[in-house]
Amino acid sequence: MPENKTNKLVGHNYTTPDLVAKVTGKAKYAEDYRVDGMLFAKLLLSPMPHARVVRIDTRAAAAMPGVKAILTVDDLPPVVEGANLGEGIIASTLSERGLTNEPLYVGDPVLAVAAVDELTATEAIEKIQIEFEPLPFVVDPIASLRPGSPNARTQGNVWVRPAPAPARQPGGAAPAPTGPKVEELKWTAEDFTAAKDGQLPLGKHTDEWKVGDLEAGFKEADLVLDETFVGNNTSHQPLETRTAMAYWQNGKLYMHCSTQSTMRTVSAVARWVGIDPANVVIISEYTGGGFGSKGSSSVFTAVAALLSKKANAPVMMRITRDDEHHIGRARPALHSRVKVGFRKDGRITALDGFIVVDNGPYDVVSDSRSAGDHISLCYQPMAMRWRMLTVLTNTPPRGAQRAPGGLQGNALMAPVLAKAARKLGIDEVAIHRINAPEGKAPFGALNARGRQNYTTSAFLKQALDKGADLFKWEERKARSGQRSGSKVRGVGVAVSAYSAGSMGFDGLLVIKPDGRLMIQSGIGNLGTESVFDVHRVAAEVLGVPWEKCDVTWGNTSKNVPNTCGQGGSQTTHAMTRAAHAAATDAKKKIQEIAASTLGGSTESYQVANERVSAGGRSLTFAQAAQKAIELGGKYDGHELPADINNYTKKSATALAGQGLMGVARDNYGRDGTSKSYVAGFAEVEVDVETGAYKVLDFVAVSDCGTVIHPRSLGGQILGGVMLGFGHAYGQHWAYDQHYGVPLAKRFYNSKPPTILDAPAHMQWAAVELPDPETPVGA
Repeated sequence: MPENKTNKLVGHNYTTPDLVAKVTGKAKYAEDYRVDGMLFAKLLLSPMPHARVVRIDTRAAAAMPGVKAILTVDDLPPVVEGANLGEGIIASTLSERGLTNEPLYVGDPVLAVAAVDELTATEAIEKIQIEFEPLPFVVDPIASLRPGSPNARTQGNVWVRPAPAPARQPGGAAPAPTGPKVEELKWTAEDFTAAKDGQLPLGKHTDEWKVGDLEAGFKEADLVLDETFVGNNTSHQPLETRTAMAYWQNGKLYMHCSTQSTMRTVSAVARWVGIDPANVVIISEYTGGGFGSKGSSSVFTAVAALLSKKANAPVMMRITRDDEHHIGRARPALHSRVKVGFRKDGRITALDGFIVVDNGPYDVVSDSRSAGDHISLCYQPMAMRWRMLTVLTNTPPRGAQRAPGGLQGNALMAPVLAKAARKLGIDEVAIHRINAPEGKAPFGALNARGRQNYTTSAFLKQALDKGADLFKWEERKARSGQRSGSKVRGVGVAVSAYSAGSMGFDGLLVIKPDGRLMIQSGIGNLGTESVFDVHRVAAEVLGVPWEKCDVTWGNTSKNVPNTCGQGGSQTTHAMTRAAHAAATDAKKKIQEIAASTLGGSTESYQVANERVSAGGRSLTFAQAAQKAIELGGKYDGHELPADINNYTKKSATALAGQGLMGVARDNYGRDGTSKSYVAGFAEVEVDVETGAYKVLDFVAVSDCGTVIHPRSLGGQILGGVMLGFGHAYGQHWAYDQHYGVPLAKRFYNSKPPTILDAPAHMQWAAVELPDPETPVGA
């Protein structure tokens, strides 16, 4: 992909500040840290899919030399049911806590041991005697819905969304928020017999939305397809298993952990441990992948923290690959039935979807609702109904995984469109194009104003056109179906979309008296390079060469600003906006200092090449920074904007007086919801005698607005493609229906894709049309 010719930094490849450390092995991940007196923790995991702990005898383990502490659920902070924990989180005794006396899946942690080394901790685990009372269990969500079948929890088998809170009365307090609850729901025998072989029954559901006249849409259709899909649960399997090393110092918790989101992990750890966020420091300079499973680390970090407190010593908890399989999360399977009506030209007139989510036993996941939103967006049906049922199973917890719901939605709709194209005799690219969104495209359920939400922009049609050209679609389509011996080739196309970012976060930077630009980053370094990429926007605005920029990252004690979480594909959009705001603030202050020092109007001064100048008069950035310190007030950070987050205020206050400060909240506003899109094209070869298949070529074209870092974008696109291959190839958790034990807990039998599954040729490109609702276009 050609680099950007307009900008000096944005849109260009570069060497990231962490690259040398990574390739030389000097990068320190959480498990690389060592301190004097450090203990090692091991978890005791449940051998049963559902049980109640009747008795625990730890005396033999506690008496072992080298065993320093044993942690059980009784040592965890209490849960106040219904308490508002902030950030939209409601406390619930049904939520996962890190340890439990009622394990809900094989591998659910029951207790933890800290000892002088991992071998001693492991031997201590083996000496602990636990008596379990087996409880009914179920590992298949459809089986759980049959009359008389067992429930995954004693309270029931489905999550039920709470009723909308009553409106706030004038002068009254805001109504207390409520979280979802667990209830029992069973389908009738008639529901099952009414479904044909291979069809998903359409029994009761707990959540629904509808837009348009569904009945009229199906009447208008020239073709109606009714298809059922069985989803697969796919684990994240990052190379680095989740790790946490914790110690306490002067009342503060210091946590070295594997997390996607540095700043956003502070409040999560504080909730899990039961302390004030002001007393939490997160150190995470490098994370070996997360893909959604480490959004704000994980609840198990609390185990290391509380063991450390109990033992009065630092504690390292390194999760084994086997343990990671149990507690490391997975994308939930969506068992789906979708009825779609098409006109002769391929336009979708009506879409009726029914989703059963395999949720695992704990907190409700949002994949089913997200799938509906993104199907609505990508295919723009004239009328749509989306029904959902979230079923609990005694299998490990589910969580967000790259485009949660988006991938599952694409997986069920792409074959439907391909089948419709064949039956209608129209081109596959054409059927995607006629249904593709454009402009401020509506999607999803009706909002509180009675309208659908809409996008800031959509250039998916352009992505389809560019991809078809790069792939040579017409030429390859003409060869599709040709046979050579037992092998036949075919081509296909699919589209996807997902959220592309939030807004309203803060940027923070300081121009030092030596002229260098110091940038504070609260973004996690999870491997995507966004921790650095977004800040090149600030350097671009100010005209500072990248080699004169110093990015501080990976440690919340080093004065980082309020930052979005690294999940939901939001970092580039959200934090380029914040970086632009902070740089614009600094630029304005530089101009004001120049005008007051050299004369003339603020607007007459140009900022470029590390100088501010007008009419032959100029100051270097170094001189402006020194002048800012002399002036004080807002110029060096002693006076701060009222609208920035309190977390940012504390960080900025600590940096005050060090130079010219740029600090600002992203107040740019936005008309619509930001989304990104991809059009993918594949050529495959199938041996019709053996069933063996391989992807020969793949082209992906993204509509993501302005490209900030081409090489990083390419890695993200092709990495997502490989993850999708795993889903399509059959990567899956498998569980024994009778005993509830996992059957695919290793790489070789859960079958994630490897380099051997990658096509010999993979290509990517971008539409490169900026989003109009953000200052950077990304």
